[in-house]
Amino acid sequence: MGLTNNDIFKKLRVAHKLRDDDIVKICALVDFKVTKSELGAFFRNENHPKYMECGDQILRNFLNGLIIHLRGPMPEKKKPNSSKDNPK
Repeated sequence: MGLTNNDIFKKLRVAHKLRDDDIVKICALVDFKVTKSELGAFFRNENHPKYMECGDQILRNFLNGLIIHLRGPMPEKKKPNSSKDNPK
């Protein structure tokens, strides 16, 4: 059986030594709001009554925020100069 989104989230959290505050800030980098209580539900044991599955959207936003956190924001692309594209 493969890894679930919760498993991936847990492994990334441990690998990067992230606390709940860090994860909330990382998600805020991509304008995604998540609470500490939601995070606690994702990191619980599957048999726990307050366990919650981590959806694709939550994991995707966390990963996008983690990229910004680790690399910094993406530099803005320069607009192509029309004179170079259309020689006379």
